[in-house]
Amino acid sequence: MVQVSLRYYILFLNGHHLYIDHFLEDLRDLSDVNKANVKFSLRNPSQPDDDVCYIVRGKPETLSSCNFKNTSKTFLVIHGCGKATVSGLFESWVEKLVAALYNREKDANVIVVDWLDTMVGQEIGLFIDWLEESANVPLEKLHLLGYSLGAHIAGFAGSHATNKVGRITGLDQAGPNFEGVHAHRRLSPDYAHFVDVLHTFTQGSLGLSIGIEQPVGHVDIYPNGGSFKPGCNLRGALEKIHERSVHLFIDSLLNEGEASRAYICGSNDMFNCGMCLQCHKNRCNTVGYETSKVRKARSIKMFTKTRGSMPFRGQFFHYQLKINFLGKLNQLAMEPTLTVSLYGTNGEAEALKLNIQEKITANKTYSFLVVTEKDIGDLLMLKFKLKESTSSLLSLLSSVRAGETQKKYVFNIFTRYSEHKK
Repeated sequence: MVQVSLRYYILFLNGHHLYIDHFLEDLRDLSDVNKANVKFSLRNPSQPDDDVCYIVRGKPETLSSCNFKNTSKTFLVIHGCGKATVSGLFESWVEKLVAALYNREKDANVIVVDWLDTMVGQEIGLFIDWLEESANVPLEKLHLLGYSLGAHIAGFAGSHATNKVGRITGLDQAGPNFEGVHAHRRLSPDYAHFVDVLHTFTQGSLGLSIGIEQPVGHVDIYPNGGSFKPGCNLRGALEKIHERSVHLFIDSLLNEGEASRAYICGSNDMFNCGMCLQCHKNRCNTVGYETSKVRKARSIKMFTKTRGSMPFRGQFFHYQLKINFLGKLNQLAMEPTLTVSLYGTNGEAEALKLNIQEKITANKTYSFLVVTEKDIGDLLMLKFKLKESTSSLLSLLSSVRAGETQKKYVFNIFTRYSEHKK
């Protein structure tokens, strides 16, 4: 039996310490599974927080006694290390996820994997084989959901199963000692027909590394760039940001048809410049439960913006603005303060600041990302407000792409910006 050591990293934030458990050795190549302390609790829709019935591998009578439905979708929910959040509290998100899964899939089987043993990946793999052989469970209907270290365990389970499972969803899987390692030592696209990942606390966030940064699935989505989020202060960052992935997924289950949209992009910086809001050729996808597999030879990185609290979609809209400043400027370059107001058939979103990352020069096109929680409908008018320490008459040629509808608008704008005295 391979010995696996556990280490505890202590991070001090404003005088408060948070314990973060993670494995230093590979969980995959373990044996002696008969001693594994792993339980499979089939939760009840009316009691999503209670372990009322356990399914035991090798005992088919437990399938019938737990009312397991072998033709329905089956979800395996795998918690992180130690069955506790980084704050030491019981993972309360488990019951919320169970309830949301039953809310979306009424006839499903939702099994919570309760583990305290390093051999959990291999044991789950054997459990999957047993379900397929003894209960004729179609593996294409089997969906593993793992949070933090549990996401890697889901991958190890998939690697141990004889046949591939349908889907594995990684919810901000652990980064320490998994970042940059070989695929067989972490979650990988090889372990399911479809592997999708939500990254919410990647390396570099607050100078810490809790979630993994590298893409490890078929589709890897980075809400808000996978870093510090709206609604999270420093003290609660570890718990709130890391766990945000779970709540984004829950939100997608509860709000069918209203989940956020993510877009393929080379980097978060490019996304923030508004360069990646196109959907043609499968360049956009839905965040959460409705994420679909894109047929590509490599992992796909996608980005989106979210609200600070649930519902995260509710409503959050992306716009790509491309502006060409035409005409003569009194200076070769300027650094203006530029805001835009959007007016549509359903309302308006006013005074949205544009993030200008370089000096503005004439006869050059600049791209910006604008986001708003308001559904303004079809765009009718733009209004720019431009302040600069000089005066000139400008013509702005602007094109706008609405990310959610993919509608494109073109505006010709003549404007005079007046001298701004400090």
